[in-house]
Amino acid sequence: MNIQIFGTKKSADTRKAERFFKERGIKYQFIDLKEKSLSKGEFASVKQAVGGLDKLIDENCKDKDTLALIKYIADEDKEEKILENQQILVQPIVRNGKKATVGYQPDIWKSWD
Repeated sequence: MNIQIFGTKKSADTRKAERFFKERGIKYQFIDLKEKSLSKGEFASVKQAVGGLDKLIDENCKDKDTLALIKYIADEDKEEKILENQQILVQPIVRNGKKATVGYQPDIWKSWD
């Protein structure tokens, strides 16, 4: 398993995800989205794995202005704007190769081998 957890230390779900893997002795790499954002390739891979852009957007994020902008701009511009403003993504984003989840999903992580 090659687990990557993208999130921030302030996110409770990100901390719970780290604890989930730590308790099971599974090594993971933590990427703090405040310091380093998802690359275009990582973003595309996660988007495909979770089923589209809409599943990546956190409707309850603190940045309501950016959220509103992304909701109402043209579809072809959304992806670029999300890449520029990754604070609106659901956290944590957990990747295992081509598989990925958004949010706290321990039932899915247990099925990964």
